[in-house]
Amino acid sequence: MQHARTRSGFLDGDGGIRTKATARPFLHVLADTSDKLSGICSILQERFTIAGERLDADSRLSQTPAAVVIRAELRDVDNIAAIKQRAGKLAKVSKRIFLLEHTSHVCIAQAYALGATLVLPGTVGRTKLLAALADPAVRPSASSGDALQSDNAVETAATAIASMFTAVTLRQPLDVDGTKEAGRQIADRITRHGLTDWLMTVRRHHEGTYQHCLLVTGVAIDFGLSLGVGRADLERLYSAAMFHDVGKAQIPLAILDKPGRLDAAERALIETHPAAGHAFLKDHQGISPEILGAVRHHHEYLDGSGYPDALCGESIGDIVRILTISDIFAALIEHRHYKPTMPRAQAYDVLCGMTGKLEMALVRSFKQVALTR
Repeated sequence: MQHARTRSGFLDGDGGIRTKATARPFLHVLADTSDKLSGICSILQERFTIAGERLDADSRLSQTPAAVVIRAELRDVDNIAAIKQRAGKLAKVSKRIFLLEHTSHVCIAQAYALGATLVLPGTVGRTKLLAALADPAVRPSASSGDALQSDNAVETAATAIASMFTAVTLRQPLDVDGTKEAGRQIADRITRHGLTDWLMTVRRHHEGTYQHCLLVTGVAIDFGLSLGVGRADLERLYSAAMFHDVGKAQIPLAILDKPGRLDAAERALIETHPAAGHAFLKDHQGISPEILGAVRHHHEYLDGSGYPDALCGESIGDIVRILTISDIFAALIEHRHYKPTMPRAQAYDVLCGMTGKLEMALVRSFKQVALTR
């Protein structure tokens, strides 16, 4: 077979790229065109040993890499089929980064359904891609049972959330039981390993609205555990947290992930999401009135200044009060590429400053969740 020398190693006759073997971490790169393949490899070649191939070539992944990077158009059914054909091998890799050409709700959901542990735009810069790969999860130690168990819990939950967004976008029925099961797995994970580990894992693997939903669920679960709520109430709490932002599936990602301040029209559109989520979920069996109420009212405040119904005081139930605190805290501490992550102590101080809006007795009880659990 003839091999042509490239900047990133050797481009073989099957459209694959192989770098010279070194002691550096080994990565596998998949792409749907040679240009994309070469571009990714040129970014990564200085830090990693790379084996790359086009999706339309026969799979040659013979050893398990530290990570796999896939750049492909997920609106193309042939690309989806090619990734599915490699599913068995990819499942053994602890970190699977998908670079998407179109970061729509449906494409992001498709990536998670195909096993992504992190989804980034196809135009992501060199610095951010290298930072994602520099995470300890690409080191061999991350293949230990505990690390994989943690990542699997995140992947299951992220897939459930992505499926919810897809169901709304495509006007399809929601898998209620699957979503609740994902919440249960998060509860089991946090019970065993704690909230801090969950927050770190989620922020490492996920971006934007998906990250936020996972963070809110984890925080709400740990808050419920700290309060000693019963099993049935904990299930209602994590189910409400999983479902709470499903209405955002009707809002363009450009607005959801906008780095600057929203204008009045954008803010008004954002504020439609609780009612939209409630409207979508209300005809599904298996979702209790308490959960539906939490989805609709998680942005209500005790002083009546919230939305969509300007509820106040005793009109706001306990699950909503817990979920609202968890939602605000998660929004403050989440990682976004356009803003630094707020320290947990500072985020708790923000909650303490919301006198009149939040139940201060619950905020005081939340302190150990925010700072020490």
